[in-house]
Amino acid sequence: MSTPPTDFDNCPSLVRAFFDQARTRSNQPFLWAKRDGEWRALTWAETERQVRALACALTALGVARGDRVGLIAENRPEWVIADLAIMAAGAVSVPTYTTNTLDDHLFILSNVQAKGVIVSTRALAETAIAAARRTPSPCAFAIAIETPDFKQDPGLALLSWDEALAKGQAAPDAVDATVSSLTRADLACVIHTSGTGGKPKGVMLHHGAILRNCAGAWDVFTTLDPGEETYLSFLPLSHSYEHTVCMGFMIGIGAQIYFAEGIDKLGSNMIETRPTIMTAVPRLYESLYARITQGLKREKPLKRMLFAKTLELGTKRYEGVPLGLGERLLDALLERLVRAKVRARFGGRLKAFVSGGAALVPEIGVFFQALGVRVLQGYGQTESGPVISANRPGLERMDTVGPPLKGVEVRIAADGEILVRGELVMKGYWNEPEWTAKTVIDGWLHTGDVGEIDAKGRIKITDRKKDFIKNSGGEMLSPSKIEGALLMEPEIAQAMVHGDKRPYLVAVIVPKPETVEAIAKAKGAAPDLAALADAPELRAAIEAAVERANAKLALPERVRRFLIANQGFTIENEQMTPTLKVRRHVVRGVYGDRLEALYG
Repeated sequence: MSTPPTDFDNCPSLVRAFFDQARTRSNQPFLWAKRDGEWRALTWAETERQVRALACALTALGVARGDRVGLIAENRPEWVIADLAIMAAGAVSVPTYTTNTLDDHLFILSNVQAKGVIVSTRALAETAIAAARRTPSPCAFAIAIETPDFKQDPGLALLSWDEALAKGQAAPDAVDATVSSLTRADLACVIHTSGTGGKPKGVMLHHGAILRNCAGAWDVFTTLDPGEETYLSFLPLSHSYEHTVCMGFMIGIGAQIYFAEGIDKLGSNMIETRPTIMTAVPRLYESLYARITQGLKREKPLKRMLFAKTLELGTKRYEGVPLGLGERLLDALLERLVRAKVRARFGGRLKAFVSGGAALVPEIGVFFQALGVRVLQGYGQTESGPVISANRPGLERMDTVGPPLKGVEVRIAADGEILVRGELVMKGYWNEPEWTAKTVIDGWLHTGDVGEIDAKGRIKITDRKKDFIKNSGGEMLSPSKIEGALLMEPEIAQAMVHGDKRPYLVAVIVPKPETVEAIAKAKGAAPDLAALADAPELRAAIEAAVERANAKLALPERVRRFLIANQGFTIENEQMTPTLKVRRHVVRGVYGDRLEALYG
């Protein structure tokens, strides 16, 4: 199949792509979720009916074209229905992480002046509705997928999911005129990403940005013999990567979408649903790699030997090293004895794992390639819809992020920064004209990443200009926000967090002199930080402080482990600038090995 089921180059909107697919596929299964231990599906037609009804309900609740509606839910069929309904009403969805704190929700809903909010579970509703009631420009309504036990508020209409659908049943065809008027230039969503000082910035993505991503993705996907696809979704749909892949590409190609029960059940869900395509962030590959290698230690010597030989020969093939006749025969045998069993653990039909959201450790990527699990690494950021480039099947290089997608221009600035131009570039940051002007200059998106382009047109990321931490889950985190929370604790004088491309955050912490003095006095020792850095009493005091700081932060922002510095950050030891800013690269140079040991 060379022609995509949706003409991504010319389709006017994401919601138009959905309605076209729904008309064609009608009673075919579409959205799958596990209920009462069984996988159950909504058909395309059933989904369309709910989208139409909810869109009409939103209009009845006062949502006008261009209004923003918050969406706070875990991955589930109702998330897709809600997002499509918001767009079908001519409005703009504002996806928000379920792990956000009340203050995070309050900031985001206030920032976009949300007209209302759609939430899922009762626990989420409690926090989200509390935030909706406190916004300066009050939200008019809240729709709860799972009805919370809240009293009605005179200033906030509270509806259950069923009540909202019933409210919109009167004129389900009323959305057609709105959908027909949408263009690629219209806003589809505002996705918030961390900004300087921890203040999130709302990235304004138009329909064309996401559809341009989809057109580029199809160009890559054609080499994988596309057909009737099955997709297992487990990354948060509030993440721009999953949002574009699931809400744009998978809907546009008419895939069946399964929603995983959670990361803890992902392995069994892959075997049950047998996906043909999946997306993941490096954290998953790191976890799978650790699980496989640890499990191998418990196997018998023969099995370990066969596994090692599979890796050896598979790595040779990846590197383009010709195999001898004996190696080719052995490799064919290992294909059945080892690789087929590995692929079976992923459902047995997987055409490719697409890695994005953060940089993948090349050795881990090669590990899976050698085992017969194709990994295609891509690159991008929320501001580009988010995909900029991706490796092509058969031409994978794990130390690169592949060539630019079709329709995307990339050049390297004089200082090495990667610049991107094309329809995929965001419209800007919501209510942040100065930041927008600094980030998009003459149509070129300044990514903040430093890189190079090799002789085959593949991009290689070599450094980051920005101070933001991008963990291996693809989440952008502001170190200054997290460090600020740590510095609010009375025991902590200075802190530097670390965790770029890693699964969680760690920190170097300098205790306050008063804290050190108190510990020293209790021990009858001199108040010498270098001598007391490993004292259990000092560690216990700092650990309590870190726990208090973590309670104020969202889950991805929390510091999991820390080490205590043996001296403060000063201008004299070059760990601070003359303007008293921490020199992160210097501190990492001093404590790098100890920081990395915290991930062991």
